[in-house]
Order: sequence, then C-alpha cells, then structure tokens
Amino acid sequence: MTGATGYVGSAVVRELRVRGHEPVPSCQRLSEPFELRDVDAVIHLAAAARVRESFHDPLSYWETNVGGTLNLLKGLQGQRFLLASTGTVYRPSEAPLTEESAREPSSPYSASKAAAEDVVAWTARSGRIGATTLRLFNVAGGGDKDTTRVITRAVACAAGTAPGMEVYGDGTAVRDFVHVRDVAAAFVVALEACEVGTSSVYNVGCTPASVRDVLDSVASVTGRAVDVSWKPAVPGEARSLRADASRLRALGWEPRSSALDEIVTDQWLALAPAPGPGPSR
Repeated sequence: MTGATGYVGSAVVRELRVRGHEPVPSCQRLSEPFELRDVDAVIHLAAAARVRESFHDPLSYWETNVGGTLNLLKGLQGQRFLLASTGTVYRPSEAPLTEESAREPSSPYSASKAAAEDVVAWTARSGRIGATTLRLFNVAGGGDKDTTRVITRAVACAAGTAPGMEVYGDGTAVRDFVHVRDVAAAFVVALEACEVGTSSVYNVGCTPASVRDVLDSVASVTGRAVDVSWKPAVPGEARSLRADASRLRALGWEPRSSALDEIVTDQWLALAPAPGPGPSR
C-alpha cells in the first residue's frame, strides 16, 4: 500500500484492519520499479496532488503520478490494484457526474491522474491484474491538516490557527464533500469486489455544498464567523462538480459521516481549539 501514512492512507489502514485485512505499507520510492511479493492486492494512494502547483511543475506531476503508477504495475501479475484518482478528471456539469461522464482534465494534476487511470485500465484488460479506480471528490474531516482545502481552511480560521481565507467568486460554486472515514470504507468495499481481469471505476462523493454553505456550517458548529476576503472569480472555474455515487452504493457502500455539519464538527473537534465560544444550537 502506497501513501499509507498520509491523510487518506491512515484512515484506509485503520479500516482495512477493522475488516480483517493485513495492510503492508510500502516504504519504497515511486521513482523505482517495485518488487511486489506475497501480496494479493495493491492500494495506490501516494501522489503529487496540488492543483495550482501542478501548473508550475507539470513534468514532476506526470513523473510521480503516471511514472509511479507504471513502476507499481510492472511488479504485478495476478493481483488486484486500486488507484486513488480524482473527481477533477471530469468535464464540469450542472448535473451529477456518473462514471460514464466525459473526462476533461483542467490541470496537469488531473491530466496525470486521467493518464494513470488509462494505464491501469489497459493493464487490467490484458488480464495481468484486476483494477479499480476510485475518483475521490472533496475529502474532508478527521483532523485534516491541508489548509488548501476549503473545509479545513474554514475550520482552521474559526479555531484561530489560520489568519483568514480567500474566496474567489461569490461563493456559490458547488463541490461534493465526503468524510475521510467514508472514503476509507469505500476502498475496502471496492477491494473486496475487485477481481483479476476486470476493471471498474467508482465515484466517491456524498454531500454537495457551496462555499457559502461551508462558511454557514462552520459558523453554526463553532459559534465563530470565518474572516473571508472576497476575490474575483477565477476564469474558467467549474461552477459545479457533484458526484453520482450510486454505482459504489450498489456494492454496499453507505457513507455514515458525510453530512456537512458532521464533517465540520469532526474537523473542529480534531483541532482541539483553545477554549472559547462553543457550538451554537
């Protein structure tokens, strides 16, 4: 398992153990070919994953996200392979996105993930592996420390650990959020359904919400307003990215912690802010 000590990876490791699996974290560099012995599946979570950074250094994103995936696949024969991808591979749409929706990556990051998806799918089609790609939308909660993510940033601002946040546009752009624990459960459900010689794709998302919805939720849960600097909208920014996760739900996945207020509350409690105004009810 790559990325086992990361934000999502740590949650996946815990969920695998609860479900009776034995995760084996990889300490090997993605830039080197892997020797994978005595494992029946690989969960590939490690990646370069900052959208804005990818515009400045696209080659390293392709080297890590595509090259690293290739190095893993070269060491496989007869195992199952799960790839963490992203909902940003899709062409934006006002309608919920299904797994058959058109892909149209809008950054080097999402383009590298789309390319990795293709390599994995073609390898499965050859009969060499079984493959599952999970397209994660906006993962949140669980003590996330990445303040480039909107819920994490807003809660950090309320807690006083970040000075404020910038919002581009009018705050009505909608994204799909899902708790990291529910993401971990999705990986286990998908792993148990994966078979050698097959290739599947699943959306992992749950709760559509706008930036303004997030700000309102943070204020309601914490009793503290978020200091926001409003900026002009970014040209070409998607107005809506919502996931249709019915295919994953059909496997038995049922998100349990992904209501917006639940995610915000969980993140707030994980930060253990200094004493002050508590949640308003």
